[in-house]
Amino acid sequence: MTIILTPYWSNGVQKLKVIEPPPVPKRGLVPPALNRDIHAERCLAQLRSKDKGLEKYIYLSQLKHEDFAMFYRLCLQNMAEITPIIYTPVVGDACINFSQIYRRPEGLYVSIKDKGKIGGVISNWPKIDEARISVVTDGSRILGLGDLGVNGMGISIGKLSLYVAGAGIRPESTVPICLDLGTNTQRYLDDPLYLGLRQKRVGDAEMSAFMDEFMEEMSKAFPKLMIQFEDFSTDNAFKYLERYRRKYPVFNDDIQGTGAVVLSGFLNAAKLSSVASGLPLTSHRILFFGAGSAGVGVASQLMSFFTLQGMTEDQARRQIYLVDSQGLVYDTRGPLAEHKKYFSRDDYQGPPLTDLLDIIAYVKPSALLGLSTISGAFTSDVLDAMAAINPRPIIFPLSNPVRLSECSFADAVAHTQGRVLFASGSPFPDQQFQGKTLYPGQGNNMYIFPGLGLAAILARVSEITDSMVEASSLGLANSLTDEERSLGLLYPRVERIREISTFIAKEVIHAAQKAGVDRSPDLHAKSDAVLMQFISQKMWNP
Repeated sequence: MTIILTPYWSNGVQKLKVIEPPPVPKRGLVPPALNRDIHAERCLAQLRSKDKGLEKYIYLSQLKHEDFAMFYRLCLQNMAEITPIIYTPVVGDACINFSQIYRRPEGLYVSIKDKGKIGGVISNWPKIDEARISVVTDGSRILGLGDLGVNGMGISIGKLSLYVAGAGIRPESTVPICLDLGTNTQRYLDDPLYLGLRQKRVGDAEMSAFMDEFMEEMSKAFPKLMIQFEDFSTDNAFKYLERYRRKYPVFNDDIQGTGAVVLSGFLNAAKLSSVASGLPLTSHRILFFGAGSAGVGVASQLMSFFTLQGMTEDQARRQIYLVDSQGLVYDTRGPLAEHKKYFSRDDYQGPPLTDLLDIIAYVKPSALLGLSTISGAFTSDVLDAMAAINPRPIIFPLSNPVRLSECSFADAVAHTQGRVLFASGSPFPDQQFQGKTLYPGQGNNMYIFPGLGLAAILARVSEITDSMVEASSLGLANSLTDEERSLGLLYPRVERIREISTFIAKEVIHAAQKAGVDRSPDLHAKSDAVLMQFISQKMWNP
């Protein structure tokens, strides 16, 4: 057997540890003609034989448990096919049915009943020294599906699978975590198969005390860990990101990841739109339909688009308009949730504007972004209105999963005569228009968070700064090939995810170094080419 000696650092001293490959099964314990390459074809055929998305999800979950190297091999070789199964949109169905399809433990569950002894629960994690990245959810706002309680664990598991596939994070370095603080969804409380606590969600004060203890114990148990918060309710998403982001390496994918991936697509779309209109990039006006954590998070990130053009922060803020369930968000309308106040308009004092068509007529936006989870909200009249005022309208229906998207790519193409610059949160099929193939963009967060997480691990950052998130977005925008740009794509092909993640990680490491939050001084002297090679070599391959 080949013995591999791998160097590692411990308390400032370099040591060697032995990495032994898994033993080859003894003769007779596997079929005599078993071949891994042919077995990959067999597994893919088995996957494709399933006629329901949820059955495919169950099959892949089983495969990951039994043969994780084969699972990730299939992911990397068939990224466009498998990503929608382990992530949106199928993961939404998997979460809804998580307690019904549960087979074996995966991940770490920490409940409100563990308060006061959370450290003991965390210490039970079997690979505590290897842990480098964790996705943490409390299940309170899974995708656009509402409060799913511990059924939200499917999101933590799925996101970490994409960290492994997309950036080569080692599988044993990932820690999926679900915080069980109760659920307010009665059908789960009444469901005998539900796997969580049968109680309503705890109050804000009790949750905050729990979160403080949880984060403190996490930092003690996992000193090299980056934590990604996922699918917390809107107010809590902002609250806990702000509470911990300067104390621990913490990232919120709904607020920062979504914002970064949309900024990237918008950068490329805005350039094409401005070429068509002849207007400068600073003239773009962005209308957000949906003002929750994702909507406001994206709006905050898109301010960078304008500041990169030389505008002040206040000037950038005035190019952005929010619409919530009560219509246009403006100061004199009445009391507002705290997270909406920054973008509330002070230049409108008229009667409430509640109809989206009236709001479009007033704002005259060049871009309409949907983060509302209201299916079909971008009606044919809305699409016609956007096409009437823009040579190339930017329309991003970003709500997940597909059934909650504000419009389809087919409708957007039809009502803009093929002129739309389109990106969605979930995948849509290509469209034929006047003999030409049009490709929908997908503002998929998996373009951003794997490379960002890998950079955080390699640079051993003390926090995730706004500049690092912006660097990930600009890195994605600049990662398109000439061929991809010639096809009018706003995002690169997902099949190149490892290459994209390498480039993004390099940009994020530079941003961390500039911000002074990195703790890997040996990376400073590396040239871009050497750093890219270093990042690529650090990626795990199945």
